[in-house]
Parts: sequence; C-alpha cells; structure tokens
Amino acid sequence: MDGQKILTYLENLRENNNREWYHAHKQEYKDANGAFEAMIQELITGIGAFDASVLHNEPKDLTFKLVRDTRFSHDKSPYNPAFRVHISAKGKLPVPVGYYLMIKPGNQSFLGGGLFADMFKDATAMVRNYIAQNGREWEKILHEPDFQNTFTVQGVTLKNVPSGFDKEHPQAEYLKFKSWYVEYPISDKEIQKGEMFVTQAVKIFQMMKPFNDYLNRALDGFQMPAR
Repeated sequence: MDGQKILTYLENLRENNNREWYHAHKQEYKDANGAFEAMIQELITGIGAFDASVLHNEPKDLTFKLVRDTRFSHDKSPYNPAFRVHISAKGKLPVPVGYYLMIKPGNQSFLGGGLFADMFKDATAMVRNYIAQNGREWEKILHEPDFQNTFTVQGVTLKNVPSGFDKEHPQAEYLKFKSWYVEYPISDKEIQKGEMFVTQAVKIFQMMKPFNDYLNRALDGFQMPAR
C-alpha cells in the first residue's frame, strides 16, 4: 500500500479546497482512496487475528465522506482533507465501538478507540451506569501497564458528578464523562511506511481492545436513534 500517495492527495486537497479542483482531480482521488482501502483491508485482517468480529467488513463500507456539512460552520471549505475509517462488528456505526483511523497531513493523524459520540444520551447513561456498577474492572483495564503507558482516557465532561450518582464514588471523575475514548498520534513519516505502519497500528489497536470490550458490554442492547 502507498501511504505517501494518500498523504500527497490530501495535502493537495488541503491547499486547493474547492469544488473545481476536486472534480478536476477525480483520478488522483480514486488512486489515493484505493490505497486507503488497501490499507483498511490489511487492518481488518490484522485486527481480525484478535477480534474476529470485524472480519466480515468490506473497506468501502467503513469510510467517511470528504464532503463537509458547512451549514452551521464559519468555515465554508467544502471538503475535510482527511481519510477516516471506523472498523467494528457493525461497520462504521459509532456503536458498537471499534477501531478508528484518521489520516490527515501535517502530523495530525491518529488511531482511536472507544465512544466518541457524546450526542447519544442513552449510550452515555448506559456507560455511566456500567462504570458505577463495575468500577474495579474499569480501573483494572485503565491501569494495565501497556494501556496506562500508551493512552489517556478523554471525552466531553460535565463539571459535576451527574445527579443520581454518589459524588464520593471511586470512579466519580469518569462518571462526569459524556464520552470515553483514547487516541494515539501518528506522524506523516509513520504513514509513509505502509506495511510497517499497519503492523504498528494493529499492535496499538490490540492494546485498546479490553477498553473497547468493556464499553461494548456497557452498550449491550443500545439502539441507534432513528433518523
């Protein structure tokens, strides 16, 4: 796979973020997207070695569009110069949580895991309740040496512990969260390594798996809101 081809296209799109350039360079997009889908297939295979629930996925079903929704944004640039993918048992849906990759030039790429979607109130409530009832398991996962040395749990938070929960609860700080996720930064040089990058990414994703598994147990039975 050609990581440089992906980065070059995205760099050019960033510098020429307009519909005229985009439509005039459709072949470059197809080439870069093809390289990205090849990378995704390698990731699916690698992740599948420790999480077989992802093996049924097709790369083209897991990616996100470059087109931006600019209706409520001051930035009217029509495209997001980034390739993104979410690999999980149910594809790119945010639940169940899975393995996320964003490739964005300028050393802005990262690997991610966990629940990013804080707009789903039911999901937030389910995870809070699960942490409140299974706090020791949560702490064990977060303090496993490889995980603790690699990740910091992030997410949108409230100022105070939400009503209905003990303010003195051992996991009170995590009960303030509305989303729970981890990120691992990736440099442009790492993306350029192609196969070596995929090997590295699979190792990082494997470290995330217990965290993802915990959240997915918490989210068991969650239904995506109807559109």
